[in-house]
Parts: sequence; C-alpha cells; structure tokens
Amino acid sequence: MAEKLNVAVIFGGVSNEYEVSCLSAANVITILDKNKYNVYVLGITRDGKWFLTDALPEQIRSGKWLDAESRAAFISPDRSVCGIYVVGAKNIKIDVAFPILHGKNGEDGAIAALLKLAGIPQVTTTMTSAACSMDKVITKIICQHSGIPQAKWEFFYSEAVIKNVSACADRIEADFEYPVFVKPASAGSSVGVTKCSNRAMLEAGMFEAARHDFKVLVEQYIDGREIEVAVIGNNEPSASVCGQIAPSGEFYSYDSKYNDESSKLYIPAKIGDDTAEKVRKIALDVFKALECQGMARVDFFVKDNGEIIFNELNTIPGFTDISMYPKLMEHSCLRGFDLADRLINLAMSEDRI
Repeated sequence: MAEKLNVAVIFGGVSNEYEVSCLSAANVITILDKNKYNVYVLGITRDGKWFLTDALPEQIRSGKWLDAESRAAFISPDRSVCGIYVVGAKNIKIDVAFPILHGKNGEDGAIAALLKLAGIPQVTTTMTSAACSMDKVITKIICQHSGIPQAKWEFFYSEAVIKNVSACADRIEADFEYPVFVKPASAGSSVGVTKCSNRAMLEAGMFEAARHDFKVLVEQYIDGREIEVAVIGNNEPSASVCGQIAPSGEFYSYDSKYNDESSKLYIPAKIGDDTAEKVRKIALDVFKALECQGMARVDFFVKDNGEIIFNELNTIPGFTDISMYPKLMEHSCLRGFDLADRLINLAMSEDRI
C-alpha cells in the first residue's frame, strides 16, 4: 500500500468571505480520502492568528472550530520546514496544500506566494495568475487583449470616488446607459456589488464599492442568463458542462448565494448545445489567457440572441453545499474523492508552472 500523503487544508483568514471559507473547507475535508491522505487542518482567525485544529467539519461549518483542541501553528516560508511549524511541538512536513481562502489574502495570490516560498505544491493557481484574476480591472485588460467578449466597462480609483464622486458619475452617465453594475475591483462573492438604475444609486454604489477596495469597477448591465463553467487542469485544461443560475433577486448577490435557498441552479444550463459548446470554449480561453492552473470557475452572461459575455473568473471557487463548482464537476463525472484526487495530482504533476 502506498504511503499516505500529508495534506494541509487551510481556511478562514482576514477576509470578508471568512464564513464562506469555513463552509467550503468543511466540505473539502470530507472529500479527502483518509485512506490516501493524512489531513492536517489549519484555521486562520478573522484577525490573522493561525492554529492547527482538530475541529470536526461540523464545527468548522458552524464557525465554532476554535472550541476544539488547537495549537498555534502556521505554514513556514523556511524550506527546511517544508510544512507546518507547530509552536512548542514537532513540525509537520506537508506534501500538498489545499488552501480554501476565498477573497483577500487567498484568491489574490497571497497564500500561493507563501506556499511557493515554502516549497509546498498546492491545488490552486499560481501567485501571478491569482493576483491578476482577483483584480477584475486587470482581468478585463488581459481578456480585452485576448479578444474575449466582455461588457462595456470603466474603472476609478477609490480615492477619486471619495474626493469627487459627482465627477466620476458624470463620466459614467456620459458613456453608459442605466442600469449599470458597480463593484469593488478585488472582492468576491458579490460583496460590495450594487445594481444602479439612477444617479443617486450610482453615487451610493460607488461609495459602497470604494469601502471594499482601492479601485471601483463600473460595468454595463447585461440582460442575459447567468452561466457558469468549471475548469480543471494545468496546460491542457478541460471544461465541465454549463450550469445556470436563476437568482431570486435582481442579481446573484451574497445573500442569494449563501442565505436565500430560493435561487435555483440548472445543470445543464437551459441554453442550446451549440451555445453551450461556445461558452465552454471561451471558458478555456479565459483560463489560458489568465495562465490559470488547477481549478477555476468562469462566469458568463448569455443573451437571448445567443451572444456570450464573459463576466469574471474565480481561482478558488466555493465548495459549499450550494456552490456550482463541485456540482458541475460531479455532473462531469468528477465527484467527491475523485475530484480531490484529481486536484492533488494536478498540483504535484510535472507540467505545473
């Protein structure tokens, strides 16, 4: 029997998506085959303290993981450790990491950089790819250069919004039609996103987005179906079937994603086969343009006339009970243990950047 690999699952963190990370990590732990892997769980508190925890998935899901036995411990950038430095105890060598840190300090490349310094393979994308993908403005610049179809967009530095929101709104009203979406450039799970249909809403939305990030993105509203594709792989990625979200509200907000069970998911999406194939191809084009590795979820709008508009890409997609990435992978014959095995194999493969 092959020797077990030591896998570190990392969750929590200083991010406004802390709760989602807990939900995702609890599910990831359950899909790691304990016959193949020794699983070590590292929780990061909201204020940035790291602990090696014995918490059960139910305790992590509820946010009460600190009630379980825990020890101060963290991933050391020192490659002589090559794993977890446990304060006052023996260090733990880690073969591969499964960082489930949504939003800032995770999807922005911070955790990928730490694991790179530590010499630990990990299932998410590289530091550079993550940073570019997290910043929606940089994503749009790269995709624009690569010929990816997108909605009309503009961005402002938050400092400019705070100093003179009226001038920023003037620029938008000169070039855009209502409604528009206003977003923080580097926040996930629809945090800080506002759909604006008039001047007052636009200015309020820009102030709200500026609270979350140093750049504010404004996009033309697209009337279309919300379609998502799961992508997996390194240099030769593959795309899942298309999934469709029918949000209960005006758009797929944070509350719609995680608190409102009336939003519906359709797998496969209710679009024609030819359109679905085009969406899957563009998803792979986006994945490659942003030099992604491992996994990503690529989101689109598909208009009634069949036009496909790229929306955004997530390099650490959710693994919650209602998250689309694992559902799409399951529909594409990669479920549970098989999905975790595939991601770990990709992290440790020779074609990894």
